Amino acid sequence: MTTILGLDPSLSCTGWGVLRSEGSRISHIANGQIKTDAKAPMAARLSHLITALDAVIAEHDPDRAAAEEIFVNKNPQSTLKLAQARGAVLAACGARGLDVREHAARSVKKAVVGTGAADKEQVQAMLKVLLPNAVLVGADAADALAVAIADAHLSYTPNGR
Repeated sequence: MTTILGLDPSLSCTGWGVLRSEGSRISHIANGQIKTDAKAPMAARLSHLITALDAVIAEHDPDRAAAEEIFVNKNPQSTLKLAQARGAVLAACGARGLDVREHAARSVKKAVVGTGAADKEQVQAMLKVLLPNAVLVGADAADALAVAIADAHLSYTPNGR
């Protein structure tokens, strides 16, 4: 049995989701979103991300984490802010000794929906099928759960192979 923390890093709202994976079965534990104040200085926003994520890790004690790989936006400033938020999230995991596996967005969508070209609505619809008892707190939390599911599926090998 493995507990996986899925992460969807963002400066404005980082999504997180925790699930338990046992063989090919998955079950929802918790999900949430960490929002930062857009008017706060960058250092304060990043510090808030680290502190809030540390509390999530302390509460749920995951075995590992999984995060979506960074993508390059058309706007370089947006890419830079995403990279800084992602760095804070990875640092919070590293401080707790968590191994962080990274997955491309297309791989996450393919693992959850069956096609790498799926849109957000398709991913969220599949989450309702895969995790029927989960109450999703928002789109970013849903994305984080999708990352955790993808990590569980991509790591699963039948018969231990």
